[in-house]
Amino acid sequence: MLLLILVIAGIFAYSQKLKVEDDQFVYYIVDTKKQEIILYWKDNKKNNFKSIQNLKNWVEKDNKRLVFAMNGGMYKQDNSPQGLFIENKRQITPLDTTNGNGNFYLKPNGVFYITMDNLPAICNASKLSNKLNIKYATQSGPMLVINGQIHSAFKEGSTNLNIRNGVGILPDNKVVFIMSKSEINFYDFANYFKSLGCKNALYLDGLVSRTYLPEEDWVQTDGNFGVIIGVTTDEQ
Repeated sequence: MLLLILVIAGIFAYSQKLKVEDDQFVYYIVDTKKQEIILYWKDNKKNNFKSIQNLKNWVEKDNKRLVFAMNGGMYKQDNSPQGLFIENKRQITPLDTTNGNGNFYLKPNGVFYITMDNLPAICNASKLSNKLNIKYATQSGPMLVINGQIHSAFKEGSTNLNIRNGVGILPDNKVVFIMSKSEINFYDFANYFKSLGCKNALYLDGLVSRTYLPEEDWVQTDGNFGVIIGVTTDEQ
């Protein structure tokens, strides 16, 4: 009973927080029990989607409507995913746990994934189990929130400002995708996920970030990405 009360309180708290912060962030919440999150990279002719507009055109040919899209992680010069990418149960690129420079390698980095049972999760990349039955996965970095704590490398008041987007798991196990409407530092961005009750959240990218969410009059269809996260409906 106590656990149920705490979960309900947490849901109410993040709902109110989202309403208050609408002017700073664009966000989309997905209940994976009712909607399917799909990670896209190439079409059936093996052409990279690259932009949200190209993805939108492609799904509409299949009589679907794109209701949400966001760039889904970092990528190499040829637009191939950096780190792990699993598409419809098939591993396209392997997990990257090596050391390097840049945000991706600011350890710990992480993996956002959806299981075959449509359960969402975010975990430290170095702790990802190879026994998981994963349908979709994308690796990025750094982790923003780790077991309820802001990444220790982030500094409050940092002047490292940029547009940023990321993904977190809410207390009711729904997925929240968030992009800042203006430049923000890592600490404040991570703190927003934490304030919503996310125990784990993952940074997806920065300057290049784009979000397509027409129901909120936020329509960005350009881009030159690797992986794109999308949610569609059969309604036209």
